[in-house]
Amino acid sequence: MPKISVIIPNYNHADYLQQRINSVVNQTFQDFEVILLDDKSTDNSRDILEKYRTHPKVSTIIYNEQNSGSTFIQWEKGIKQAKGEYIWIAESDDWCEPTLLEHLIEGIEQDQDCVISYCQSYCIQDSNKINWSSSHKQLSEITEGENFMRTQMLLHNPIFNASMVLWKKSKFSEISYDYKNYKLCGDWLFWIELSRLGKVHISGRLLNYFRKHEKDVSGKAMKSGLNFIETLTIINMLFKRQMISDKDYYKAFKMQYREYYPLRNSFESEFKSKIEQLFRNPLTSKSTYYKILAGTLWKHRRK
Repeated sequence: MPKISVIIPNYNHADYLQQRINSVVNQTFQDFEVILLDDKSTDNSRDILEKYRTHPKVSTIIYNEQNSGSTFIQWEKGIKQAKGEYIWIAESDDWCEPTLLEHLIEGIEQDQDCVISYCQSYCIQDSNKINWSSSHKQLSEITEGENFMRTQMLLHNPIFNASMVLWKKSKFSEISYDYKNYKLCGDWLFWIELSRLGKVHISGRLLNYFRKHEKDVSGKAMKSGLNFIETLTIINMLFKRQMISDKDYYKAFKMQYREYYPLRNSFESEFKSKIEQLFRNPLTSKSTYYKILAGTLWKHRRK
């Protein structure tokens, strides 16, 4: 049985597929299988995927007869096929350094309670321009998942790309399926719930390349303001389930408003109305909104 199952879910990423797959099969750590999924692409993705039909690392290739309409449905399909102890969802338009798995498996196996191991990532525009990169103060660190969720995931989301994460498959059955209800923020909820089930290994190494391009669906959706609607909805859900405290809720709520405020006039009225309704009806206290609004206005006036 392979130690790791690598799931590559593809939809219309023919331009990037070969680089993606080659960056996986050429890893220095070689105890893995590759599961290739295609969500009824309309480009020549199938031609590229078929080139790997007989590759010794490729265990499965699945073509959908109809488009699923959901990245997370494809995740689940791959996970059901997976034989490995760990899962790596390697998005089809990203790529990575050949040592990514070597460092992530070494990190997660330092502690039997570790459920997630992730590295740092470059954000690349198309194929060559570095927009920005994430960072961590240590080359390798293991932290308690509950604390990681509250102090990092809730406020900053350092796991912003599935391709930068290795995680323990056995924990998949212990999280809710609510992440499937979201278009943009489902993966954020997925990592939040998973991190609470154990410890998290953080690698400070930049090993992943997260590609942004004109076909990037999430980029277009974020311009609409959908990310604020989904994020606030998830924060409310976490609070209702008593997964976060009143203090955590306030901090997360305040951060979202401060990010929303300078962008507020760029959204269509329908989305803006939904966002502001969520901000005006916090679950802790109605005064929260006005305190945050006052603080945000003061902050911007001082600039």
